[in-house]
Amino acid sequence: MSSTDATDDHRLPAAADHRPAALPHHRPEPPAQHRTGAGAGERSGTGAGTDGRPGTPAGDRPVALVDERAHAWSPRAARERFREGLTGPTAGVAAGHTQVNLISVPADWAYDMLLFCQRNPKPCPVLDVTDAGSSSTVLAQGADLRTDLPRYRVWRHGELVAEPTDVRGQWRDDLVTFLIGCSFTFEWALVSAGVPIRHVEQGRNVPMYVTGRQCRPAGRLHGPMVVSMRPVPPEHLSAAIRESSLLPAVHGGPVHCGDPSGLGIADLGRPDFGDPVDAEPDDIPVFWACGVTPQAAVMASRPPFAITHAPGQMFLTDARDEQYRVA
Repeated sequence: MSSTDATDDHRLPAAADHRPAALPHHRPEPPAQHRTGAGAGERSGTGAGTDGRPGTPAGDRPVALVDERAHAWSPRAARERFREGLTGPTAGVAAGHTQVNLISVPADWAYDMLLFCQRNPKPCPVLDVTDAGSSSTVLAQGADLRTDLPRYRVWRHGELVAEPTDVRGQWRDDLVTFLIGCSFTFEWALVSAGVPIRHVEQGRNVPMYVTGRQCRPAGRLHGPMVVSMRPVPPEHLSAAIRESSLLPAVHGGPVHCGDPSGLGIADLGRPDFGDPVDAEPDDIPVFWACGVTPQAAVMASRPPFAITHAPGQMFLTDARDEQYRVA
């Protein structure tokens, strides 16, 4: 399949055509700044790696590993736990409820961000936009966007300066917050269709990669598209494409299947965000547009200030996943 949107053509070539030699069957040892699991060690500072890429806080284990009941939590219960200091990737938490990416920018950058999202709906499907200074959303009654995510990232002039679990101290009255659909939301549909989710099975954050594909710029904002990757067995590829395509508000169908070099990705064992995952020998790497894309735009465009979620550590809404299914 070409590197164009995989939903454009459902005629799938033979599975062998999709399998790149670069797909790791055994997990390579990632750079220290990208490790998230137990034993990786605590990392001080902002999380920027030696190669300039922001990594993942080393002590943050997937929430579903911290508490095996996390899948059955209500969104309100999950938010309360995060407010109390629980951190970690949120795949599988409060199963059946929509998770979202977050980015807050000063009001004088809000139109640029809104236009950027409108022009790049695949990686940036907007589910809500707040009024300036507001820390609430219609997607979650009584929630506080400053405290109710596991971990945040604070940016100044495109540089990552802090990764707090509470941003009340950094909050500003002029911040406009965008809540953007997350691919964790469609994973329930993939599982229901029999598609294995390798990062969940392995207790890891989903791997995410900065691509060589540039987003359409908007005002002062520009930058590359970020994608998440899930290895999919060939016999489940059509189901993965079909089921995710029915949820366009949370990124929809994949943008690429197969050889990662088609997206400018050199090594699947070195994700820019999240964790590498083990693949089975016949698995095909499938790439979906990712809501970390606005963070890549922040790094490229260097606005004076921004707050985002930490990759993989999402805001849990009260909305049900099926509300965003189009058929």
